[in-house]
Amino acid sequence: MLKIVHMKVNGKEVETAVDERESLLDTLRQRFGLTSVKKGCEVGECGACTVLVNGEAVDSCIYMTLWAEGKSILTVEGLKGPNGELSPIQKAFIEEAAVQCGFCTPGLIMSAVEIVGTGKKYNREELKKLISGHLCRCTGYENILNAMERIVEEVYREVNKNE
Repeated sequence: MLKIVHMKVNGKEVETAVDERESLLDTLRQRFGLTSVKKGCEVGECGACTVLVNGEAVDSCIYMTLWAEGKSILTVEGLKGPNGELSPIQKAFIEEAAVQCGFCTPGLIMSAVEIVGTGKKYNREELKKLISGHLCRCTGYENILNAMERIVEEVYREVNKNE
């Protein structure tokens, strides 16, 4: 049975009819063409499909689109600047060589957006725990952690520079 869902996707109000069993992953990829949202395990284990729902990182493969009614969804496509420039988090991933095959990268970037959004300073061990729901078969995580440490430190310094 089809149901109408209203949500904000990457800052734009959208309305679409979805099957009540449709995952947010399928809606974002198939209906809106947002291919940064990767279909990996489809059971919430790999993190490739991570998006932010009202600022919270979720595995969109196990999040029903109907649950997104009235909510704000952010994907990697929504991070680009007004002239298409990369976000500081994306730049850190590139500069720290945290991108290899790229399959896990969008999900990790979205988790980094949530982590940075807290304004807290995390150490490497805390960051390891925070990204433990992501599987990467290429990098060994060191460069990913380097990028995350770097951006967390930069944002923390910026937020707290006037204290």
